[in-house]
Amino acid sequence: MLTDVVVGVEIASSFALILLILLHSGRGGGLSDMFGSSIGSAASGSTVAEKNLDRLTVTCALVFAFTTVIIGLRWG
Repeated sequence: MLTDVVVGVEIASSFALILLILLHSGRGGGLSDMFGSSIGSAASGSTVAEKNLDRLTVTCALVFAFTTVIIGLRWG
């Protein structure tokens, strides 16, 4: 049963990680351009939304990494 929970968390975090990475800005504005504030964010640097997106992405990546290690130790 615990293995099923860990695999579920692994799958959820992988989809969330894909979504969060796609929201990041590439050469364009990314999240800032999507909400129409490209001029203000270009002048001021990173916005609060982008910083929070970075934090969520790092957290999701850590959850994904830990669940991968747990699954590897359990089935390896």
